[in-house]
Amino acid sequence: MSRSHIDVSVLADEACPVSEVLDHVSGKWSIGILVAAARGPVRFTELERAISGISRRMLTLALRKLERDGLLVRTVHPVVPPKVEYRLTDMAQELHASLLQLTDWARRHGGAVAAAQAAYDREHAG
Repeated sequence: MSRSHIDVSVLADEACPVSEVLDHVSGKWSIGILVAAARGPVRFTELERAISGISRRMLTLALRKLERDGLLVRTVHPVVPPKVEYRLTDMAQELHASLLQLTDWARRHGGAVAAAQAAYDREHAG
């Protein structure tokens, strides 16, 4: 096969694991949780207050998913009432720098994106 012919199935096979990981990390609540948990061990209620609009159930599900993906460590302290804390794993700490760049980019360009959407909608209305 010449260099000008690329086997797309090979590229798709390589992209599949990447897409899966990015889907998990870029979920609706995941970035906010990871950024909030980067400050150190954080409790459930602190996360709930830090992430505007998330329900307790969605926070619980997102935390479980991030823990399953190896991005969060959940520690239960044997006290009454139980004290549960979450912290980033080393892998998630590495990811945190990229997430800060992404959130910074979103803050800087959010207005431009909204303006572009409005212009597009006006151009393609009715």
